[in-house]
Amino acid sequence: MHSTASSGGELTPEQLAAAARKLGLDFIATTEHNQTETHGLWGRYAGDDLLVILGQEVVTRGGHWLALGLDPGQVVGWDYDANDEGAVDSCLREVHGADGLCVAAHPHAPYDFGTLLYSLDEFDLVEVWNGLWSSSRPWNADNEAALADWADSLADAVARGHWRPAIGNSDIHMADQLLGTPHTVVMAEELSTRAILTGLRAGRSWIAESPGIDLSFTASSGDRSAGIGERLDTAGEVVDVVLTARSGVPHGMVGFHTDAGEVHRAVLPDVGSGVVKWRTQADESSFVRVEVRHPHGAMAALTNPILLT
Repeated sequence: MHSTASSGGELTPEQLAAAARKLGLDFIATTEHNQTETHGLWGRYAGDDLLVILGQEVVTRGGHWLALGLDPGQVVGWDYDANDEGAVDSCLREVHGADGLCVAAHPHAPYDFGTLLYSLDEFDLVEVWNGLWSSSRPWNADNEAALADWADSLADAVARGHWRPAIGNSDIHMADQLLGTPHTVVMAEELSTRAILTGLRAGRSWIAESPGIDLSFTASSGDRSAGIGERLDTAGEVVDVVLTARSGVPHGMVGFHTDAGEVHRAVLPDVGSGVVKWRTQADESSFVRVEVRHPHGAMAALTNPILLT
């Protein structure tokens, strides 16, 4: 199920809903800055074909974070900075108490209070790809830095048994931005807020530059298999890892990443579709994830890891 996030700006709920349907997005999250006045407007534009997840972009003096899955009209506190640990912890617990998700947003954003100064320990997800400047730069140095931080911490987090999934949002503010660039694809049982948040929390998701990019990523050992965000019991056997790219990235560079960094690279055909395979074992790799980049290096898609035991 394909999604994106919208944030306070020029476009109305009606315009955003129409644009989401045109792109074929299944759901969007609405995250206005420090207020939820538009929550009551979304009901008339949602439907069986478009889910709207209510939220808030919590803009504080210590950075921004997203609260997803709020009750209609619920406002999360924001008047604090990174020195007030009690305040941010209380707000995070408030969202968790409502079974919502807390997302560390654009941790390296290059503007006042954009850089996230809070510890990631209590956040459920980290935004490694933000599309605020998507009309001119779908992938930039700020996203590269956020991805590098997340990737560097992943091996230790997996070893501790508590890793934090990555997410991407188009963060629409202005009419000239590209909705859905990027967006997060979630493997969910149904199109409901509960099911989507469950899929995100488990890391059963991957990030795409646009709806024109599609992929599947699996690992198998013997008669057992697992997908993105899942754990594969290898029983000590060889693991076959397979990426299937079906469209969107001509001559795309595919990189398989594990605890050891990038361990395998291949190039997709000029049609942008193809299959890339690699083999490993659990005693060599505790996880494997994939990045697909354009020939010039900009990101086209990336996945959360498959865990290997």
